[in-house]
Amino acid sequence: MRMYTSRRRLKPSGGFTSYRRLRSICRLQRIQGHMMSSKAGSEVLFEKVGNAGVITLNRPKALNALNLTMIRHIYPQLKKWDKDSETDLVIIKGAGEKAFCAGGDIRAVTEAGKAGDSLAQDFFREEYILNNTIGTYQKPYVALIDGITMGGGVGLSVHGQFRVATEKTLFAMPETGIGLFPDVGGGYFLPRLQGKLGLFLALTGIRLKGRDVQRVGLATHFVQSDKIASLEKDLVDLKSPSNTDVAQLLESYQEQSSLDAEKPFVLQEQTEAIDRLFSAGSVEEIMENLKKDGSAFALKQTETLSKMSPTSLKLTFRQIQEGARMSLQEVLVMEYRLSQACMRGHDFYEGVRAVLIDKDQSPKWKPSTLSGVSEQAIEECFSSLGERDLKL
Repeated sequence: MRMYTSRRRLKPSGGFTSYRRLRSICRLQRIQGHMMSSKAGSEVLFEKVGNAGVITLNRPKALNALNLTMIRHIYPQLKKWDKDSETDLVIIKGAGEKAFCAGGDIRAVTEAGKAGDSLAQDFFREEYILNNTIGTYQKPYVALIDGITMGGGVGLSVHGQFRVATEKTLFAMPETGIGLFPDVGGGYFLPRLQGKLGLFLALTGIRLKGRDVQRVGLATHFVQSDKIASLEKDLVDLKSPSNTDVAQLLESYQEQSSLDAEKPFVLQEQTEAIDRLFSAGSVEEIMENLKKDGSAFALKQTETLSKMSPTSLKLTFRQIQEGARMSLQEVLVMEYRLSQACMRGHDFYEGVRAVLIDKDQSPKWKPSTLSGVSEQAIEECFSSLGERDLKL
């Protein structure tokens, strides 16, 4: 963990020898501090600016993908700031120009799962505990999602009180395409979007950009990217802010951000069709609705869904159905069970191989059809893990 403080140049007092001794002590402290942080490399940075705690996800070359080491640094730091009377607000952002956080470090989880390594349990368990910590955080928590925000990146932002999108924001939960499901609390926030939009996003993995992320409620505010640095400065300058104070500042910046305001919501023309076609009792019924409809939009969704893992589609359908009636904590317990079912199965490893490793984009799902995925197989995925269940 790396904490930044202001550095003042030491001036000689009591002679040159004591000055040199002080310098060497300071140098030793800096080296020790660096050694303490080297475990995380500098993959996540923590800085205290005024009365704000600032978290920077610092893996820009990996689009700030979230790994277990980063989770293990962020979680205790959030706990510490929550109790610290001199920390009034937390800001989380991503380094670089492209991403807030493009998701979890899925390749590492895949390798661990194949090898029977505990990382396959630890990653999901500790990530979901962190998601819950953000969802129950007592102080204002502001996520600046200025870039790609997918999967695990959504988990680090969507549960906080404030999520600021920009024209560079690219949101997606694309997990059905890699044999997984939209986790990190997707079972909680997706069914709470308008109509059947959450189910549609969950099954298809379709991307939303810029202002549309705020229009659907995944972000609370939209601020132009070139104003984010100024917004951050004004946020850290707030003295003992309430949620209302933070909201008022964000709203003032949103009012100054007119970019793309005239553009209609990308799915505006399809909203009625989504609600109608995705109102069904099963994934098979949705596919039937789409085929019967026969419109260009419906045919495109049929084509998209036919590429996804049939097991993932059925898991996700039920996850969204169940999650609509659950608290965030209940959802995360359910999703941990599903994550471990995916670790025991075939499709997750095959999906990661096809999409992220070999990149042939031709996964061989097992079972390969929706009809091949039995209700019993799905039921087992939702079963309690007993002592190994997630505890929040």
